[in-house]
Amino acid sequence: DPLDPERLIQCPYNKHHRIRACRFPYHLVKCRKSYPEVAKELATCPFNARHLVPKADLGDHIVKCDDKVSIEQDIVNQASGFQRQQMNAVSTWQAPPCDEDWEAESLEQSDSPFVWGMTNSGINSSSSTFEQKNCLPSRVRAPESFPYAVSWK
Repeated sequence: DPLDPERLIQCPYNKHHRIRACRFPYHLVKCRKSYPEVAKELATCPFNARHLVPKADLGDHIVKCDDKVSIEQDIVNQASGFQRQQMNAVSTWQAPPCDEDWEAESLEQSDSPFVWGMTNSGINSSSSTFEQKNCLPSRVRAPESFPYAVSWK
Protein backbone atom coordinates (compact mmCIF):
# COMPACT_ATOMS: atom_id res chain seq x y z
CA ASP A 1 0.00 0.00 0.00
CA PRO A 2 1.67 3.27 -1.10
CA LEU A 3 -0.13 5.23 1.64
CA ASP A 4 1.17 3.04 4.49
CA PRO A 5 3.61 5.12 6.61
CA GLU A 6 5.28 1.93 7.92
CA ARG A 7 6.24 0.42 4.55
CA LEU A 8 9.95 0.20 3.82
CA ILE A 9 11.55 2.21 1.01
CA GLN A 10 15.02 1.70 -0.40
CA CYS A 11 17.40 4.68 -0.12
CA PRO A 12 18.64 5.99 -3.49
CA TYR A 13 22.02 6.89 -2.01
CA ASN A 14 22.80 3.53 -0.36
CA LYS A 15 20.99 0.40 -1.59
CA HIS A 16 21.43 -1.27 1.82
CA HIS A 17 19.36 1.38 3.62
CA ARG A 18 15.66 0.52 4.01
CA ILE A 19 13.68 3.31 5.65
CA ARG A 20 10.06 3.61 6.81
CA ALA A 21 8.01 5.85 4.50
CA CYS A 22 7.18 8.30 7.29
CA ARG A 23 10.92 8.91 7.95
CA PHE A 24 12.06 8.86 4.30
CA PRO A 25 12.26 12.66 3.66
CA TYR A 26 14.47 13.14 6.73
CA HIS A 27 16.69 10.24 5.70
CA LEU A 28 17.16 11.70 2.20
CA VAL A 29 18.52 14.94 3.64
CA LYS A 30 20.91 13.06 5.92
CA CYS A 31 22.14 10.68 3.21
CA ARG A 32 22.62 13.47 0.66
CA LYS A 33 25.20 14.98 3.02
CA SER A 34 26.85 11.60 3.66
CA TYR A 35 27.10 10.64 -0.03
CA PRO A 36 27.86 13.85 -2.00
CA GLU A 37 29.36 11.94 -4.96
CA VAL A 38 26.17 9.94 -5.46
CA ALA A 39 24.05 13.07 -4.93
CA LYS A 40 25.78 14.75 -7.91
CA GLU A 41 24.66 11.92 -10.18
CA LEU A 42 21.00 11.92 -9.07
CA ALA A 43 18.22 14.27 -10.17
CA THR A 44 15.05 15.11 -8.25
CA CYS A 45 11.68 14.47 -9.85
CA PRO A 46 9.72 17.74 -10.32
CA PHE A 47 6.51 16.01 -9.18
CA ASN A 48 7.78 14.33 -5.99
CA ALA A 49 10.99 15.28 -4.17
CA ARG A 50 11.21 11.73 -2.78
CA HIS A 51 11.91 10.44 -6.27
CA LEU A 52 15.66 10.57 -6.91
CA VAL A 53 16.74 9.02 -10.20
CA PRO A 54 19.96 9.05 -12.25
CA LYS A 55 20.17 12.25 -14.31
CA ALA A 56 20.18 10.26 -17.56
CA ASP A 57 16.86 8.60 -16.65
CA LEU A 58 15.04 11.75 -15.47
CA GLY A 59 13.20 12.34 -18.76
CA ASP A 60 11.96 8.76 -18.80
CA HIS A 61 10.90 9.00 -15.16
CA ILE A 62 8.96 12.24 -15.76
CA VAL A 63 6.93 10.59 -18.51
CA LYS A 64 6.05 7.60 -16.32
CA CYS A 65 5.85 9.24 -12.87
CA ASP A 66 2.62 8.33 -11.02
CA ASP A 67 2.62 11.64 -9.13
CA LYS A 68 2.47 13.58 -12.41
CA VAL A 69 -1.04 12.26 -13.04
CA SER A 70 -2.33 13.39 -9.64
CA ILE A 71 -0.76 16.85 -9.98
CA GLU A 72 -2.17 17.31 -13.49
CA GLN A 73 -5.59 16.25 -12.19
CA ASP A 74 -5.30 18.75 -9.32
CA ILE A 75 -4.50 21.52 -11.80
CA VAL A 76 -7.50 20.61 -13.97
CA ASN A 77 -9.77 20.47 -10.91
CA GLN A 78 -8.54 23.82 -9.63
CA ALA A 79 -8.98 25.47 -13.02
CA SER A 80 -12.49 24.14 -13.53
CA GLY A 81 -13.43 24.96 -9.93
CA PHE A 82 -12.13 28.50 -10.37
CA GLN A 83 -14.12 28.93 -13.60
CA ARG A 84 -17.28 27.61 -11.91
CA GLN A 85 -16.71 29.93 -8.99
CA GLN A 86 -16.26 32.90 -11.34
CA MET A 87 -19.45 32.07 -13.24
CA ASN A 88 -21.47 31.68 -10.04
CA ALA A 89 -20.08 34.79 -8.36
CA VAL A 90 -22.60 37.61 -8.16
CA SER A 91 -21.48 40.97 -6.92
CA THR A 92 -23.37 42.18 -3.86
CA TRP A 93 -21.62 45.56 -3.80
CA GLN A 94 -23.87 48.59 -3.68
CA ALA A 95 -22.87 52.20 -3.95
CA PRO A 96 -23.26 54.09 -0.68
CA PRO A 97 -26.02 56.72 -0.60
CA CYS A 98 -24.88 60.10 -1.86
CA ASP A 99 -25.55 63.05 0.44
CA GLU A 100 -24.04 65.61 -1.93
CA ASP A 101 -26.21 68.12 -3.77
CA TRP A 102 -23.98 69.97 -6.22
CA GLU A 103 -26.72 72.32 -7.37
CA ALA A 104 -27.44 73.49 -3.82
CA GLU A 105 -23.69 73.90 -3.15
CA SER A 106 -23.23 76.03 -6.28
CA LEU A 107 -26.06 78.33 -5.16
CA GLU A 108 -24.46 78.74 -1.72
CA GLN A 109 -21.03 79.65 -3.07
CA SER A 110 -20.09 83.32 -3.29
CA ASP A 111 -18.88 85.06 -6.42
CA SER A 112 -15.58 86.05 -4.84
CA PRO A 113 -12.41 84.23 -5.97
CA PHE A 114 -10.83 81.59 -3.82
CA VAL A 115 -7.75 82.76 -1.92
CA TRP A 116 -5.88 80.12 0.02
CA GLY A 117 -5.80 80.83 3.74
CA MET A 118 -8.56 83.44 3.58
CA THR A 119 -12.24 83.04 4.37
CA ASN A 120 -15.20 85.18 3.37
CA SER A 121 -17.36 85.94 6.36
CA GLY A 122 -20.10 87.51 4.22
CA ILE A 123 -21.20 84.42 2.28
CA ASN A 124 -24.45 85.95 1.08
CA SER A 125 -23.78 86.86 -2.56
CA SER A 126 -26.33 89.69 -2.48
CA SER A 127 -24.19 91.60 0.00
CA SER A 128 -21.81 93.99 -1.74
CA THR A 129 -19.08 94.03 0.92
CA PHE A 130 -16.98 91.04 1.87
CA GLU A 131 -14.97 90.99 5.00
CA GLN A 132 -11.94 88.75 4.49
CA LYS A 133 -10.39 87.16 7.54
CA ASN A 134 -7.08 85.29 7.74
CA CYS A 135 -7.73 81.84 9.21
CA LEU A 136 -4.11 80.70 9.15
CA PRO A 137 -2.12 80.14 12.35
CA SER A 138 -0.03 83.11 13.47
CA ARG A 139 3.25 81.53 12.35
CA VAL A 140 1.95 81.07 8.75
CA ARG A 141 1.01 83.82 6.34
CA ALA A 142 -0.68 83.71 2.96
CA PRO A 143 1.48 84.53 -0.09
CA GLU A 144 1.19 88.08 -1.42
CA SER A 145 1.69 87.11 -5.06
CA PHE A 146 1.93 84.08 -7.31
CA PRO A 147 5.40 82.54 -7.74
CA TYR A 148 4.92 82.68 -11.52
CA ALA A 149 3.55 85.10 -14.09
CA VAL A 150 0.11 84.38 -15.51
CA SER A 151 -0.50 85.34 -19.13
CA TRP A 152 -4.12 85.46 -20.29
CA LYS A 153 -3.41 85.86 -24.00
